Amino acid sequence: MSADRTTVEGLLRALAPQALGALVRRYGRFDLIEDAVQEALADAATRWPADGIPDHPHGWLTTVAARRLVDQVRSEQARRRREETVAALEPEQTCPEPGDDTPGNRDDTLTLLFLCCHPALTPASQVALTLRAVGGLTTAEIARAYFVPEPTMAARISRAKQRIKAAGSEFTLPVGQDRAARLRVVLHVLYVIFNEGYTASSGDRLRRDDLAAEAIRLTRILHRLLPDDGAISGLLALMLLTDARRDARTGPDGELIPLAEQDRSRWDHGRIAEGTALVTDAMTRSALGPYQLQAAIAALHNEAPSTSETDWRQINTLYKILERLSPNPMATLNRAVAVAMIDGPQAGLRLLDQLAKDDRLTEHHRLHAVRAHLLEMAGDLTGAGKYYACAARGTPSLAERRFLRTRAAGMPPGCTSG
Repeated sequence: MSADRTTVEGLLRALAPQALGALVRRYGRFDLIEDAVQEALADAATRWPADGIPDHPHGWLTTVAARRLVDQVRSEQARRRREETVAALEPEQTCPEPGDDTPGNRDDTLTLLFLCCHPALTPASQVALTLRAVGGLTTAEIARAYFVPEPTMAARISRAKQRIKAAGSEFTLPVGQDRAARLRVVLHVLYVIFNEGYTASSGDRLRRDDLAAEAIRLTRILHRLLPDDGAISGLLALMLLTDARRDARTGPDGELIPLAEQDRSRWDHGRIAEGTALVTDAMTRSALGPYQLQAAIAALHNEAPSTSETDWRQINTLYKILERLSPNPMATLNRAVAVAMIDGPQAGLRLLDQLAKDDRLTEHHRLHAVRAHLLEMAGDLTGAGKYYACAARGTPSLAERRFLRTRAAGMPPGCTSG
């Protein structure tokens, strides 16, 4: 009996980390097993839509992947000792199903996330390996998402697996301070994936909905595994509250629509309610962290009927706390807008003048874009046009560049030069 391809793809993405984790825990060869699982996923993606989903899909995947692993090991056999290794790796006819009480059957997704975010890897490699091993995306899909050739992405993933192998990392959960430090990396990787999906850093589209959705899905899994962790709850809330505005952010031709001009009736109020409940609970039960604070700010934006009715004073206060807790010029840049809404554009511009001395932000297009916006608020349209044009030249995103050029073109003639 055939199966819907979309249903199959969703099931495979959910099963991918479970199958990979179970086999890595059993055999310990992450570098080889990850390839074997990818081959099994490709096989399932071809066969299941035509033949139907098997009665035990988890067992099907793990069994096929284990056989692929055996084939890989056999192919490199040159001595009897390696033949003995193959015999030890022979899979059972069926593997345990999720929900069984079998000791070897447990959800290894959290362990897998920690492994993919190993400190020996570069941030780019952590993102790529997480999307492939935990997200179940193919190398080609990840390469398309980040606008790099597939061989380049394949080499990046291969190097990442070799570094993990060289580091001698075991498939176990870290403990104590190591676990806390690694969890921060995991959350940052998911945050980076979401941000790339919500506002693509390059290309002609503003959004990459597939990446944003994958980040939310993986963070939901993490929240299910560690429901009492305030940082995870805060990150999930931030993603939901931000993604709730997705459909209103672009026009019919994909053009960017800023927050102040969005049709708020198009926001996803179900996601807003879920995100608000999550962050409210997290802020009452756990210590404040950057993700909870950003989610609380997003909630204030989402609950306001309009920009003018937004609680800018509370937003300003939350940004001040965020600056003290996690110093970052982007937090100050965002606070400048809140200050301008409270005390006028000149007050916001004075805060930007302080930021202009920060080397991390001096030439960033966001600094120019916010300055242009505040100058426009102050009535300096010539200055606004100049900085809108500067911002347009500085962004690698074609969608943002078109928006900023349109803003610059709307200023008085001649103001976009320089």
